[in-house]
Amino acid sequence: MANFSKSNVPRFSADVYQNAYLPEGAQEVNAIVTVTSTGGGTSGGMPLPVADPGRSQLSDGPDAAVVVMVDCSGSMDYPPTKMRNARDATAAAIDTLRDGVAFAVVAGTHQAKEIYPGGGALATADGTSRAAAKDALRKLSAGGGTAIGTWLRLADRLLASADVSIRHGILLTDGRNEHEEPAQLRAALDACAGRFTCDARGVGTDWEVKEVTGIASALLGSADIVADPDHLAADFTSMMEAAMGKEVADVGLRLWTPQGAEIRFVKQVAPTVEDLTARRTEAGPRAGDYPTGSWGDESRDYHVCVDVPPAEVGREMLAARVSLVLPAPDGGTPQTLSQGLIRAVWTDDMSVTTRINPQVAHYTGQAELAQVIQQGLDLRKSGDEEGATAKLGRAVQLASASGNADTAKLLSKVVDVVDAAAGTVRLKAKVADADEMTLETRSTKTVRVKK
Repeated sequence: MANFSKSNVPRFSADVYQNAYLPEGAQEVNAIVTVTSTGGGTSGGMPLPVADPGRSQLSDGPDAAVVVMVDCSGSMDYPPTKMRNARDATAAAIDTLRDGVAFAVVAGTHQAKEIYPGGGALATADGTSRAAAKDALRKLSAGGGTAIGTWLRLADRLLASADVSIRHGILLTDGRNEHEEPAQLRAALDACAGRFTCDARGVGTDWEVKEVTGIASALLGSADIVADPDHLAADFTSMMEAAMGKEVADVGLRLWTPQGAEIRFVKQVAPTVEDLTARRTEAGPRAGDYPTGSWGDESRDYHVCVDVPPAEVGREMLAARVSLVLPAPDGGTPQTLSQGLIRAVWTDDMSVTTRINPQVAHYTGQAELAQVIQQGLDLRKSGDEEGATAKLGRAVQLASASGNADTAKLLSKVVDVVDAAAGTVRLKAKVADADEMTLETRSTKTVRVKK
């Protein structure tokens, strides 16, 4: 393990957990890489250079810009309290902005409109601008359709106008994206990916889970349900606090493999499951970068699977080198923040080759848990009760075995648990929409392995 730190980035460490021992001829190497960022604290911790007069010196954290996108479609008027809750939540988020952070508020319908500050610009957070933004919020009313791709594209243009390192979006919707084709939303997400991160929230129960989670996944943010609009303000405050804690953006997980070795997959497995395999960008001979988004003081786990050439007993090789890299602003050589090594050793000692590393075993189960919940709910919606029972029973079994109490509790709202250890369940005859949507939205949340 190696560490690298400079005054303008937090300290990163990479710890590799694996069983490096393989039987003769074996080719698959699995490792869990725990990446930890420390040294800033959730309020920031990296002062802006005093020599730069163009940026606010009021911020005690990294330079950042945030755009809040509020659904103002006609359905936000049913019930009328929903729109009021959305205004109050956005006001709470604005109050949470640090002084010096650039921000804007967008009203989203079948088109996107910047309601504050206007003119395609961003405001700088201070007492005056926060009060003006909250005044603009009072004029928000519901009416029109939903075209989320247009909201994201406007947010991208606004965020791109700021000379900052952290760019973040917060998106709230209460309905389905009915006023643009799915391909239009997909194109908008492709255009915005890597340019800013975005947290997405669905309020009520009339929105599409896969749309909201797809937005968060593509833009490396969080997704959740706020079934009761009365809880929006607390959720928005928490989201903005997390955004204000980000200190460095665009950190890449770089994997280098020797000749003959290939990366099979790369998945974030904690705090949520996110498959990064298809997001690889080439980074020189035999190396590729996988995006991890923005970091504050936090720790995440990644499952890396490598195929290596088969070898005879006694051989040893480096299967992959893991690096955390930060792109240089001028496009030059990126900073290496931390490194770790994944090894392969061939032996005929069955006592070590048959031993599964606890971290690998745990997160393999957590990834399967997320998958079988999704499959089970899809089968339930299609009317396949037998298939749904089998998948959700397996989910209960995995949640119980891994100690994922939060997911077990959500599953118990959808199935009656007969025997958790065996995975024996019965589908509930009636399930509240909010309970089913909460389980689906939070299915990728994992529990950390007990070290």
